[in-house]
Amino acid sequence: NITNELQQYSSLPLIMNIDGEWGSGMRLRNSISYPFQMTLGAIQTDQIIEEMGFEIGRQLKRIGIHVNLAPVADINTNPYNPVIGRRSFGENPREVAKKTTYYMLGMQSAGIAAVAKHFPGHGDTGGDSHKLLPVCQHSRARMDTVELVPFQTLIRAGIMGIMSGHLEVPALDASKGTPATLSPAILTHLLKQEMGFGGFIITDAMNMHGVLAAQSSGNVDARAIIAGNDVVELSVNLPRAIDEIMRAIEQGKITQSEIEQKCRKVLALKEWCG
Repeated sequence: NITNELQQYSSLPLIMNIDGEWGSGMRLRNSISYPFQMTLGAIQTDQIIEEMGFEIGRQLKRIGIHVNLAPVADINTNPYNPVIGRRSFGENPREVAKKTTYYMLGMQSAGIAAVAKHFPGHGDTGGDSHKLLPVCQHSRARMDTVELVPFQTLIRAGIMGIMSGHLEVPALDASKGTPATLSPAILTHLLKQEMGFGGFIITDAMNMHGVLAAQSSGNVDARAIIAGNDVVELSVNLPRAIDEIMRAIEQGKITQSEIEQKCRKVLALKEWCG
């Protein structure tokens, strides 16, 4: 009822997203929840994960949703991580890469766009990005062999979306206090140019303290767009965000053609979703 009503108010079809890592039950009462990804990490028959992904996709499509902000591609290498843990498929990069790919393929074959998160890897951080800006202290060499492995595998397998994480990674961007969500070095140079990702990039929620802490250096919504994100999720102040993005265009910090490219990407997503 909600999705149908909202669609009636818009002349252009809306994209409906959900945080459904273990199915619609993660956000909706009286609907189905599947096991957490940590439990699924112990399954030997990966085909079952693909079947689960397809079924989650079928159920989401049934209620008018088009994009699922899943799977979690973070690797559970830090037992003290307060925010990933059971949401991860496990501590082995190759296994996480394989199982997230099966999950993604199942969902996308059901017509639901999958979004891998939280790039470039939130697994080995000691803080919760809802409350503060966590720091990942690993070298680039280590990240190439651990944190980035699932994302690279998913990109090659055709995942449609990737979510930028609110975490600071000095090895990838030396500017202190800059989360990956606001980093051109991480999103444009690493994710798009080096890793070859051509899908859409969506921010993690912009009401989280992990990104709001950077507000003093300029509006975070505008900085997220400049950094390489195509979609800004949960803006705290939408009118201000639009004004700041307009100002960034006027100041030459982002070009009109880049805005149009992002727009075309979203329109292409809407067409793919039907």
